Amino acid sequence: MMRKDFKTAAAIFVMATTALTATAQIPAGYYASLKGKKGAELKNAIHEIIKNAKVLDYGNGNGTTWYGFYSTDQAEDGMVIDRYSNDKRYFGAKGSAVSGMNIEHSFPKSWWGGSKNQAYKDLYNLMPCEEKINSSKQNYPMGKVTTVTTDNGCTRIGTGTNGYQLWEPADKWKGDFARGYMYMATAYQNMTWSGTQANQILTQGYYPTLKEWAYTLYIEWAKTDIVDELEIKRNNEVSKIQGNRNPFVDFPNLMEYVWGDSITYAFDPETTVKADEYIDDGGGDNPDPNEENILQVDFTTDGGGFTQNASTLPYEGFNVWRRDNQYGWIATAYYDNSGHDSDASLISPEIDLTEYAGASLSFTHAVNHRSTHAPQDVLDVEIICDGQATPLTGFTWPAGNSWAFNNSGDISLDAFAGKKIRVAFHYRSTTAENMQWEIKNISVSGTASTSSIGDVTDRNTGIDFDRKYEMYSPDGRKLDKTIPHSGIIIIRQDGKTIKAVMR
Repeated sequence: MMRKDFKTAAAIFVMATTALTATAQIPAGYYASLKGKKGAELKNAIHEIIKNAKVLDYGNGNGTTWYGFYSTDQAEDGMVIDRYSNDKRYFGAKGSAVSGMNIEHSFPKSWWGGSKNQAYKDLYNLMPCEEKINSSKQNYPMGKVTTVTTDNGCTRIGTGTNGYQLWEPADKWKGDFARGYMYMATAYQNMTWSGTQANQILTQGYYPTLKEWAYTLYIEWAKTDIVDELEIKRNNEVSKIQGNRNPFVDFPNLMEYVWGDSITYAFDPETTVKADEYIDDGGGDNPDPNEENILQVDFTTDGGGFTQNASTLPYEGFNVWRRDNQYGWIATAYYDNSGHDSDASLISPEIDLTEYAGASLSFTHAVNHRSTHAPQDVLDVEIICDGQATPLTGFTWPAGNSWAFNNSGDISLDAFAGKKIRVAFHYRSTTAENMQWEIKNISVSGTASTSSIGDVTDRNTGIDFDRKYEMYSPDGRKLDKTIPHSGIIIIRQDGKTIKAVMR
């Protein structure tokens, strides 16, 4: 169930404010040969599926790269989608190059000696890019930049802790580029890599191709910036042109089976989570001014005073529930390469609802490694009140086959208004069914006669809260919009940043 101490990746909740219209268009049986494979064998099987592409000629004109970009990288208003800069430029005639822009190779052509082969023309590796930042990023690998020499507000260039010259995309594009690198390292795994930069990031041979520092970082980025509608649309549009697909977009969990925490588990394209199932629609609601925060805990930084109560353990002293600084509270009874019987609850401190007319609960959780049962058939979220434990129903459960975090949605606690309660996450396992359950955060809010939570102080901010936006703490930490926040926050939308006060 685990690699090292716990699983190594988690998808941070992201909003999709528009309806999902670009569902994945995977041809029937396209990925059938992947079933039952794992690790290196799985990567090689993926290579066999995607290695051949009907690429366009490189350049501009009819049937060329820019002809393809017209379909793959054009917004509804005709603007070029530039993942390397915040500049706004617009397409002209189909096939015409856009002034001030280059065709950028995400995987630099110098890494294979510059040959104008299929990889050189592959649209999964090519993006329209503002020419100045294109020149600045040269043929550096993609990585985390710690010392910045160039920053255009979207792409950072400089050195990393490993001393390498690197480029780093904006947060909103990190997952897109990470999955693109995974595609390239698989589709062209049989290439001979050459040069200093290529050898900093790549290994020769079909597995793992990406060096450990690289695939570890890219998995992290791909979990943070999950597949969205725009990325699905591009995958579909490129597939219409080339005939192959990026499977790391179609199956956001696939990377774990190739390089990550599930390499010892067989992959099944029929049961694993697909891109359109992976997108998490959190809505775009503002904090309700009639509600106030009662309990709000980020379990990655604080245990929240939660305690454990177990009736069955694999052995005396075993901790079914453990807190992790990246993934929150994690429950599993899997150790020594096998599952075990367990029954253990993670219980909150007392929550006082005596002054509230109504209340609601929400939390973010992930479940993986189910066998035959759905998570809700084995696991429970309970309210302990007046000595009785009442299971809650009607909220969102993960499918049980992915590390993707899902938000529960608002769960009514109105039946317990006016009382004192505790929340219990009740975990059970057997030798045959041993899931891993992770709880990343929790929020309880109540409806009272007065409110301590208001909306953004300045309503004339120019931010449209019905559209996609991001919230950050003053120190730059991305905030979960499903959890109420107070104090100073930073809101970003369409390249604009404002400072606001939540109260």
